[in-house]
Amino acid sequence: MTAAAQSAAAVRPSTMSPFEQVKKHITDALDAIGVTDAEAEIVMTPNAIRDATLEVETKKGPRKLPAYRVQFNNARGPYKGGIRFHPNADLEEVKALAATMAVKCAVIDVPLGGAKGGVAFDPKEYDRDDIEKISRAYIRAMHPYLGIDIDIAAPDVYTTPEIMGWMLDEYETITGKNEPGMITGKPLVLGGSVGRDTATAQGAVHVLQAYVREQDLDPNNLRVAIQGFGNAGSVIAKLLHEAGYTIIALSDSKGTLHDTNGLDPDRVEEAKKAGGSVTAAAGGGAEALDGTAILALDCDILIPAALDNQIREDNVGSIRAKIILELANNPTTPEADAILAERDVTVIPDVLANAGGVTVSYFEWVQNRQQYYWTKEEVDERLKQKMLAAYATLSARVHAESVSYRDAAYRIGMERIHRAMAQRGRYETH
Repeated sequence: MTAAAQSAAAVRPSTMSPFEQVKKHITDALDAIGVTDAEAEIVMTPNAIRDATLEVETKKGPRKLPAYRVQFNNARGPYKGGIRFHPNADLEEVKALAATMAVKCAVIDVPLGGAKGGVAFDPKEYDRDDIEKISRAYIRAMHPYLGIDIDIAAPDVYTTPEIMGWMLDEYETITGKNEPGMITGKPLVLGGSVGRDTATAQGAVHVLQAYVREQDLDPNNLRVAIQGFGNAGSVIAKLLHEAGYTIIALSDSKGTLHDTNGLDPDRVEEAKKAGGSVTAAAGGGAEALDGTAILALDCDILIPAALDNQIREDNVGSIRAKIILELANNPTTPEADAILAERDVTVIPDVLANAGGVTVSYFEWVQNRQQYYWTKEEVDERLKQKMLAAYATLSARVHAESVSYRDAAYRIGMERIHRAMAQRGRYETH
């Protein structure tokens, strides 16, 4: 296991497993909207758990890799969710992410359910050819459970459009039919959608801008720290920089770059490509710090854009931001969330903040079904409309019920899922 993987594995001191953390949010919401205990138990039970051991001959020798696909709920439409390649991709984590996806699709109001997949290995330790073999092996194991009307996969942590292309090819080779809509986040030449590569970050910007306008804040006076400088983190850094926000800190798995006068994300990206970390841009006022330092920096907005369980009971006391925009999935534990609420820190939850990705994945799926493709302007405008409408609904709920943004989001999502479950008669069949 790499040092980064060991560090990530060690960061889980919550008393609850990842699935228990999400379950708490969901059950609290179900209780608030008046769902019975018996109905709540049905909602919280995944529809299906698929697991397999991928046997792959790699350049490092034969490997047996645990693989999962959790299909959590499809009451509102076909299952939808990414596939991550990560050493911590165990069943508890994948269940948690699948449940989160179900809520997220309901909050943003796209007609899809929730699923998630994972393969437990560190892709940084394998070359491109081996990763292709593992990708194809995953589809060979899971293809009976996937499909345009069944379960639509997508990229997630350490998976890319190229990997989606391999998976699509393997699926179509096995099934003998052309079905680009069985997976999203594909290369454009294979039926991908324009705007998908920046959608997660762009959607989050729409939500943040709506909140900033509502609070009558000036972006030019807001200092932002972003944990994680991968695809989503680097894109949101550039978008916010262009919008007038001051990016005072950026971090990756190797360190934090901090400059109170502001950083240029494009320059940092160039330095990282050359030096392997954002800290390669240190100098001229920018200082290199430990990777965990970013959470405790003095800023107005903190954006966790890395992995789950980053803001926890043991470190939440160091948080100085007044606004947290969750670009990562499940970055804040329930224990930390409660403490932040007591301190009047606004947390804009992942189930809305990062829903731009699944929204444009939904658009990609629609385009694949129609075999008619939209312009980037059309995608961007539809994404903006979706994110702003969802934020307006969320904000109204927050103010009407005097609850946190997370509580309001989960109540909205679970109301929609519960209504679909009831209309389908799923409670009566148990």
